[in-house]
Amino acid sequence: MLIIGAGIAGIGMASRLQQFDNKKIFGQDISKNTGSNTNNTNNTNNINPNVTERFILLEKRADLGGTWDLFNYPGIRSDSDALTFGYSFRPWLDSRMLASGSDIKDYISKTAREFKIVSHIRYRHEVEQLAWSSETKQWTATVINHANGERLSLTAHFVVGATGYYNFEQGYKPDYVGEADFAGLIVHPQKWQDVDYHNKKIVLIGSGATAVTLLPALVDASGEQTASHVTMLQRSPSYIASVPADDYAMETLSGKLSPLSKQQAYKLVRARNVLVQQATYRASVYAPKLMKALMSYGVKKELKSSEIDLKHFSPDYNPWDQRVCAVPDSDFFTALQSGSAAIVTDEIDRFTETGILLKSGEHLDADIIISATGLNLQVLGGAKVVINGEEVNIGQRMTYKAVMLEEVPNMAVLFGYTNASWTLKIDIACQYVLRLISYMNQHHYRVAMAKAQADGENVQMQEDTVLGSLSAGYVARASKVLPKQGDRYPWRVINNYLLDRIMLKYRKINDKWLHFTR
Repeated sequence: MLIIGAGIAGIGMASRLQQFDNKKIFGQDISKNTGSNTNNTNNTNNINPNVTERFILLEKRADLGGTWDLFNYPGIRSDSDALTFGYSFRPWLDSRMLASGSDIKDYISKTAREFKIVSHIRYRHEVEQLAWSSETKQWTATVINHANGERLSLTAHFVVGATGYYNFEQGYKPDYVGEADFAGLIVHPQKWQDVDYHNKKIVLIGSGATAVTLLPALVDASGEQTASHVTMLQRSPSYIASVPADDYAMETLSGKLSPLSKQQAYKLVRARNVLVQQATYRASVYAPKLMKALMSYGVKKELKSSEIDLKHFSPDYNPWDQRVCAVPDSDFFTALQSGSAAIVTDEIDRFTETGILLKSGEHLDADIIISATGLNLQVLGGAKVVINGEEVNIGQRMTYKAVMLEEVPNMAVLFGYTNASWTLKIDIACQYVLRLISYMNQHHYRVAMAKAQADGENVQMQEDTVLGSLSAGYVARASKVLPKQGDRYPWRVINNYLLDRIMLKYRKINDKWLHFTR
């Protein structure tokens, strides 16, 4: 098996693979650890194409962690609770709920070591092309080793794309009028490298999770650096909700007087969080006016006794049409009311030498402009997919169970949730992949492929992508790149963990949509 990417999805897939004890994948025992014996997470071991390995992870970067290795801007953290963001097979036992980027990276690294994944990873290896041959019934990956510039070919029976969905090389930044006139520094959070912002005036462009995370971190007086002032400039508002930074429910349930162990308490609290997430999302879908009123009420409480206008937190769309931004212990609202930060809702007319001129005529002075304007999306890390000599347009293929692609054999592409913790979906998708391979071995099948025609039914492609119908700009920009949904189950993405869990873990593998070849 070839796993592309050593982030939270790739390490999760490999860890599940290692737990698949005493079973065989394509006739080979995968319970044994093979490959290099190094435990250095920065190894750049070359691949010997003449040696068969049970599974291998190719990672384009120099270290594991994916998103949590790439981003290092101030305050970087998850906006999902750690109990559901962590793997179900390796409990997150810390009370801090919105975990920092460094803590998540450490968690992924420790998981890789615990399940003996490290020696299977080849860093600085980028997959440029995946080519399937129906004759040999296998994939050939064209790979470049960025450590020495060499290209090599690898063959694999099954490929798992665990690359996430955005381009690590470059985030999205609009072409601003007059950008060259600005005398200060312009930085995108994805490219943050040792930015000196001490005593600087900052304009922070954006209204999503990155901007909401950055603002309080930049004015935090307890840090090594503190900006003199930060203005968050948004074209339109987002929903922002305060959540507790810590959750001590596990400690309470596993205390001295409790019969529960910490592991048992973890399972209970994790289940609670899953149910709360799902209930909140469903309420947003079926009772949007109620949820909008509740979120507005929450912001009013946060802004009580301040002069900050509620309009900056009143989007013209319903909750979860775009992702809701969670902030720990009201830190964002506290920063806004500290006098060191402000929020402005307006559009940019042009950059000037000293800042940004708005269409309203107001001018925002700045020494640094941070363009927290989103992501560029791609699939499989940008690798080209070719089947029997013909290139596949993934943006014109549907997703089956949000795991496989229409008429693409022996390949899974892992996508998480946008309405809940990313890892919740990744974990059950990984278990589905192993169920599928086990079924293939049991029945001596070499190929599995999802087809959108069965028993006289023809699945119709929809405009919604695998990430759902979120109206966020980064999803809309990638509509031609991301795989699409179909008009019926299981080609429709339902974003419901409880139903997805049943579908991926318990429903039969050999449904009418999945075709097998020996």
